[in-house]
Amino acid sequence: MALYPTIIVLFGGAGDLVWRKLIPSLFDLHREGRMPERFAVLAVDRLPFREEDLRGRFLGGVQQFARNRKVKKTEWNAFARHVTYLQGDFQDPATYANLASKCAQVDSAWRLKAARIFHLATPPAMVQVIPKLLADAGLNRNRARDRIVVEKPIGHDLDSAREMNRTLRQSFDESQIFRIDHYLGKETVQNILAFRFANPLFEPIWNRRYVDYVTITVAEEVGVGHRGNYYEHAGALRDMVQNHLMQLLCLVAMEPMVSFDADEIRNKKVDVLHALRPISRAEIEQYAVRGQYGQGKLHGKPVREYRQEDDVSPHSRTETFAALKLFVDNWRWQGVPFYLRTGKRLSRQLSEVAIQFRTVPHQSFPAESTRDWHPSRLILSIQPEEGIVMSFQAKYPGPKMLLRPVEMRFTYQEGFAIPTPDAYETLLWDVMNNDPTLFMRADQIEAAWQVLMPVLERWAESNPRGFPNYAAGTCGPKAADELLAREGHSWRPVA
Repeated sequence: MALYPTIIVLFGGAGDLVWRKLIPSLFDLHREGRMPERFAVLAVDRLPFREEDLRGRFLGGVQQFARNRKVKKTEWNAFARHVTYLQGDFQDPATYANLASKCAQVDSAWRLKAARIFHLATPPAMVQVIPKLLADAGLNRNRARDRIVVEKPIGHDLDSAREMNRTLRQSFDESQIFRIDHYLGKETVQNILAFRFANPLFEPIWNRRYVDYVTITVAEEVGVGHRGNYYEHAGALRDMVQNHLMQLLCLVAMEPMVSFDADEIRNKKVDVLHALRPISRAEIEQYAVRGQYGQGKLHGKPVREYRQEDDVSPHSRTETFAALKLFVDNWRWQGVPFYLRTGKRLSRQLSEVAIQFRTVPHQSFPAESTRDWHPSRLILSIQPEEGIVMSFQAKYPGPKMLLRPVEMRFTYQEGFAIPTPDAYETLLWDVMNNDPTLFMRADQIEAAWQVLMPVLERWAESNPRGFPNYAAGTCGPKAADELLAREGHSWRPVA
């Protein structure tokens, strides 16, 4: 499908996100013939850059982060000629007058009104500034072709999220706003919908009658790196749970959609968030666990504790690990716990959803046959290997009836033998195609914050116990295991 001629304006064009993600993704789309036939990329920032120097910087990013890092000179030159630079202060109306003039010049050269995408690869505070100045310059008027892309985080809490959404909607219609969460662009995250609703085998058992509990894990080996100042004010609950893990929960728990219409799918996700059982502040310790990593080892190398990281307070109370127990109070999921966890400096990188099915209602096999018995489990693996694994019981070869757990395994690499696109490629293409399916609506953002506010407020007013409470290179604090063990449940091992 041919895309409409488009001008892509990258605010924060000299920054890390543009260099590391946006330009490499746009280049890969161009290399594969998936960009509009006529397009322009306009980077906007306050730093003085000659265009040739900026293009050289972008080429370095492509050579490090594009899917295929072997970049032919002809390929790069064909893309780079579309890239220009506009120096300007984001808070100066003159910047937007110059931007409007640039866009008008492109429209004149192309002899049409191009679609315009304004991507805010900027600090969150600029969301309070840039949309209004775009509107003042008349760059928001075409609801069908003018779009604004906003990166997470959307707010720091419920009140600030509502304020940010109000600011955006004062200048742009909701249909023009694309709130981006790169996790939704990952192939295996999107594949949850295909797996559930395109295969009649699984949907009939996707409910409380057959599912015992669900665990959702996003584990990271990395620490905070150069993001210490940001992370000190965010923490794991805000940084990962409010967006990434809640998105996964919605995809796993949502009801079947009537059509693949964007708002139909997003309505079903919001229904899940509205069905989540509220957590009272008196019950926080029964439903939520926090942790902070201390000294430890990863791959045999010593790792310093969080409080020794750059730009982190030596007395920090910020959590680098968070786990929650949630219930979806509706007919499909009543009584089934959903356990969410995320943490930094864990033993390895791992993102997955594990569906633990109930055991058989009657055990007819003799005891000696079932010593290694495990109820069936379905693993939706997102990182590092993208795929789906189903574990079930089978007879071990031999004269006796001995049962052993075995696996059926699908991986993207083996199943399709083509490289999967970066999440930003998918999402940027969707913005150009004006498809908001994978983007978050204002009500979804606010509903997710509303669920987490009692936990955030309780943690803010109480001192954490024994921080740091897990060593780097482990699976997290013991309290996270106890959160499940009280119900006879367990996490899948991270190690």
